[in-house]
Amino acid sequence: MGSKAKQWFAKLLQRPERLLALGFLALILVGSALLSLPVSARNGRGIGYFNGLFTATSAVCVTGLVAVDTATAFSPFGQAVLLVLIQVGGLGFMVFATLVMSMLGHRFSLKGRMLIRESMNVTSAAGLVKLSRIYGLMALGIELTGAALLAVRFVPAYGWGKGLWFSLFHAVSAFCNAGFDLMGHFSSLTAFSRDPLVLLTVAGLIILGGLGFSVILETVRQKEGWRALSLHARIVLVTTGVLLLAGTLFYGAMEKGRTLNGGAGENALNAFFQSVTMRTAGFNSVDLSAMNDGSKFFSCLLMLVGASPASTGGGIKTTTVAAVILLVVSVVKGENDVNIARRRLGAGIALRALAVTAIALGMLILGTLLITVFEGGRYPLSDILFETSSAVATVGVSSIGSPNLSLPSRITLLPMMFLGRVGPMTLAVALAKRQNKAVNQIKYPEEQIMIG
Repeated sequence: MGSKAKQWFAKLLQRPERLLALGFLALILVGSALLSLPVSARNGRGIGYFNGLFTATSAVCVTGLVAVDTATAFSPFGQAVLLVLIQVGGLGFMVFATLVMSMLGHRFSLKGRMLIRESMNVTSAAGLVKLSRIYGLMALGIELTGAALLAVRFVPAYGWGKGLWFSLFHAVSAFCNAGFDLMGHFSSLTAFSRDPLVLLTVAGLIILGGLGFSVILETVRQKEGWRALSLHARIVLVTTGVLLLAGTLFYGAMEKGRTLNGGAGENALNAFFQSVTMRTAGFNSVDLSAMNDGSKFFSCLLMLVGASPASTGGGIKTTTVAAVILLVVSVVKGENDVNIARRRLGAGIALRALAVTAIALGMLILGTLLITVFEGGRYPLSDILFETSSAVATVGVSSIGSPNLSLPSRITLLPMMFLGRVGPMTLAVALAKRQNKAVNQIKYPEEQIMIG
C-alpha cells in the first residue's frame, strides 16, 4: 500500500461515522460469504452469492426483504447465521462488539469510546461500557421473555426442538425489527391471524425494540411521573402512541371486508398488528397484496416515520418527524423559536431533522423512479412505492414479493437498505459535527429571495 493510500485510509478511519458505515459494510460482506456457502443451504448446493448478499444486507440492516424463502432455502446453520446477523445489526455492531470485548477483559481507548458513543447516540463518553452491558442485558431479557411466550404456541405445534428454535428466532427478529420468519412460503404470520398471544407478543417486542434502549431505561427508572421524563422520551412515547392509534383506526376502517374480513375482535387485532409492523418490522398477518391503494400509501407514510433514535428500527425516526412538524408550525405562527412543552429546540436540531427528512425522501423518489423504469410497467406504481419505502425505511414488507423483481431492481434495493439503516445515523452525526465547527465562521451579507 502506497503512502497516499495509507494517508487516505488513516483519514477515513478518523471519522466515527465513517467507521460505523464501514463496520456495517464489513459485517454484510462476511455474512454474505457465510450465507452463500453450501452448508447454509438446504439443497447443499448454495443459494448463489447475490442472494446471499441481498439476504445479509437485509438482515444486518434489519429490513426483512428477502431474495429467497428463509424457511425452505436455508439450513439450520444458515438460519443460525441469519439470526446472528439480525442480532448484531439490531443492537448495532459497536454495541455488540463492546459486549464481547468487555467480557474478554479488553480495555477501550478514547477513540474506541467515541465510536461507541456515536453508535449509541448518546452525548457523554462516561460509563459507555456499563451502558452497553445494560442495553445488551435488556435486549436479552426482552427477547427471552418474548421467546417464552411464543413457545406456548410453537412448542405444541412444532415439537420441542423446532418449537423452541422458532420461538427464539421470531422473538429476536421481532425485537430487532427485522421481520424475518421461518413459517415458509413467504407466509409470515398469516397462519396466526386469529391468535392474540402470538400477534400481541410479536407486536410488543416490535414496539419495545422501536422505542429505543434509552427511552425504555429512562421509563423503567423514572418514579416521579410523566413530567419528570426527558423531552426526548416524552416525544418518542407520544409520537409512537399517536402513530399506533392512527394506524389501527385507519386500517380498521379502510381494510374492513378486504384484508380484514373476520369478527370485530379479530379485525381489531390485525389492524393493530399491521399498524405496529408497518412502522419498521416487516411481519404481516394479512395478505398485503390485497390491500387497496389508499392503505398502501398510508403504509408508506408509516414506514418513512419508522422507529425512534438509538433503537433497533429504521425510518427517519419519530423525533425527526416531530421536529420537522414543530418547525413548520413555528414558521406558520411566525415564531423565531421551535417550542414544545415549555422547552425550546435548538435551531441546529430542527435543521438536521429537515435535512435527514429531505435526503430520505430523495432516496425514496430516486429508488422508485429507477425500479419503475427497470420493471417496465409490470407492476403498479403503488406497489413499487410500497417496495421502495420498505427498503429505505428498513421495514421488510412487500406487496410484490422481492424475488419477483428483476435483477436490476433488486440491485437497486441493496444500497437503499444499507443507506436506510446506516445513512440517517451517520448523516446526523456528520451534520452535527459540521454545524459545531461552523459556529465562528465568517457570515456573508444577507439577501432575500421569494418563497412560495
